[in-house]
This record gives sequence, structure tokens and C-alpha cells, in this order.
Amino acid sequence: MKKRPRILIVEDEPAIAELVAVNLRHNGFTPIWAEDGDAAQRELDTLLPDAILLDWMLPGQSGLQLARKWRQDARSKGVPILMLTARGDEPDKVAGLDAGADDYITKPFSTQELLARIRAVLRRHTPEQASERIAIGALELDAATHRVSHAGQPLKLGPTEFKLLHYLMKHAERVHSRTQLLDRVWGDHVVIEERTVDVHIKRLREALGAASTMVETVRGTGYRLTAAPAPAPASAALAKE
Repeated sequence: MKKRPRILIVEDEPAIAELVAVNLRHNGFTPIWAEDGDAAQRELDTLLPDAILLDWMLPGQSGLQLARKWRQDARSKGVPILMLTARGDEPDKVAGLDAGADDYITKPFSTQELLARIRAVLRRHTPEQASERIAIGALELDAATHRVSHAGQPLKLGPTEFKLLHYLMKHAERVHSRTQLLDRVWGDHVVIEERTVDVHIKRLREALGAASTMVETVRGTGYRLTAAPAPAPASAALAKE
């Protein structure tokens, strides 16, 4: 029997939580409800869910604080988080994504869109099945073990950053628009803002450390991964001398 994905709903409004839970249950998921951060933490300590629907405005710790905390915890850092909130302004969305959310859903929302986004985030967090190993310069990625290293040193990447790097390495030297990356990495069955790509590229570069220059921004077009990053401008080189 196929396992029903467990979805933790962190929402302090019972009517909204019940509506979401009913729809999840009827569509093959197992919902678990927590009304605040403390209750949610107890659920996480007991058994990790497959994904978290996290309200921003909660009593006690906010959803933003909880997302940051769970991303810093080695045990929960890989669990997909979908921020569910009435705060729909771009700065709020950026703050949510920067805090560690994988997606951002604005209230009011349609249940079909919510279900599609949950399925999409679960798809892209499914471990790679291929035993593919890719090396570009000193950067190596092993899809079978989900490991990345640079110059022999292991690197820690989140699930979305891993999938993004995997795709860029498989198509090295090619320029990819934000729309193309959304389709290939996030899936073409759900609408996600292009800004999401920029946030995850930023996270990817931070995780790559010394190899961050391999991920290039192509102005007006998108991004590419290259084994030979462009040299610094002559003026910059002279300034260092």
C-alpha cells in the first residue's frame, strides 16, 4: 500500500486548519494539525512530516522565526516548508523565502492550487534515483548519495539547491532563463514567482563557497554554470596589486 505523505499544518485558526486538513485527507495525504510553534515542535520531535504548511502569523513564535529555526536544525532542515499567509507584498514574500520557505502561498487561496503546490514541492524533494555522478572542474555531485564536494571538501546544500545545481551541472555552459529553471527544477504544473529562482541561486552560491563564481548571472537572460568563471575586470585586478 502506497504511503500517504504526512503534512504538518501549523495554523492557529481552526476553521482554516480544518478546511485544509479535509482537502488533504480527501486527496491522499495525512494531515496533522498544530496550532502554534510549541505544538508543531512536539510533532517534529515525534516524527518528521513530509512537508510543512506554515502560517506566518502565529501566537508566540512567528512562522518566519519557526522557518529559520527548523532550517538551522540538522534533523528538520530538509523538510519542505510552504509559507501560508495573508501577507502578499513582495518584501514579505522575499522575507519568507529567505527564512527558508520553499514556496509562498497567499491567502485567500484555492484548494486546487494549494494541492498542486504541495505535490510540486514533494516531487522536487524526492531523492534522485539515478546513480549519476557529475564533475565539472573541482566541483563534484553524486546524485545517488546526494553529496556535493568542491576540491575534495564536502558541501551542505538544501534539497532545492541540490536539484538546482544538479540541473545546472547537467547542462553546464548553457544559459537558462528563470522561467526555464522554474519549469525544469520546480515543475511546470504550478505557478511560482520568478523571484524564487533568485533566492535559491543566492542560497546555492552561499553553500558553494569558493565555487560560487561558477554560477554566473547573465544579465537580462538568466543563469549558467561554467567551469571557467569570467575573469575580474582589469580595473579590479589593478586595485588588488
